[in-house]
Amino acid sequence: MQLSESQKKKLRGLGHQLKPVVTIGSSGLTESVLEEFIRSLNHHELMKVKVNAGDRDERDQILNKLCEESGALLLQRVGNIGLFLKLRKKDSKLLLSL
Repeated sequence: MQLSESQKKKLRGLGHQLKPVVTIGSSGLTESVLEEFIRSLNHHELMKVKVNAGDRDERDQILNKLCEESGALLLQRVGNIGLFLKLRKKDSKLLLSL
């Protein structure tokens, strides 16, 4: 799904007030954490993930792996927090608000 810059900006604004739903600790991205991420993302559509593992490169790898495995779009990364989007369906309330 392609989003315009104005749509991304609006979604980042909506995500600003959100708290991280999933936290990835020093153990890294385990299978159970990945499953929980996908389940939560399917429910929330727009959510934050906090990555407390390793250095910057390792955090980038984890965020990219989350995108690959879930089909989500990484809208923003600030420090160790990533904002992800995955719309459930075409008539999603989130999509209609854009």
